[in-house]
Amino acid sequence: MSFCTAINCMDGRIQLLVIPFLQTRFKAEFVDCITEPGPVRVFDQTTDPAMLKSILTRIDISVNHHGSSQIAVCAHPDCSGNPVEDEVQKAQLKKATAFLKETYPAVTVAGFWIESNQQPQEYC
Repeated sequence: MSFCTAINCMDGRIQLLVIPFLQTRFKAEFVDCITEPGPVRVFDQTTDPAMLKSILTRIDISVNHHGSSQIAVCAHPDCSGNPVEDEVQKAQLKKATAFLKETYPAVTVAGFWIESNQQPQEYC
């Protein structure tokens, strides 16, 4: 069995696009989904350390117990959980990706931007 990890918005429209894409992109049989409303904001703002710890705990389970060797961080426009301009979210996506690369150096980390009803595009 092979796993990858998706840190994704809870928005169901995005979930439907991300899971099959990552199975192909990372050649993974299973995708461990860590969902939050607008998750990239959690990595950009240190105002909610409990939420960041929660996300990291779930990543640890995926990496250490399921053997995930790839992490995808995903963001999308018109996010209700992170209602900021696209350029702000894209900057947050870059910060989240860099943070996770530093935190999990043995794991491949990529950031993806997902336009409505379109295949995710690797952003960072």
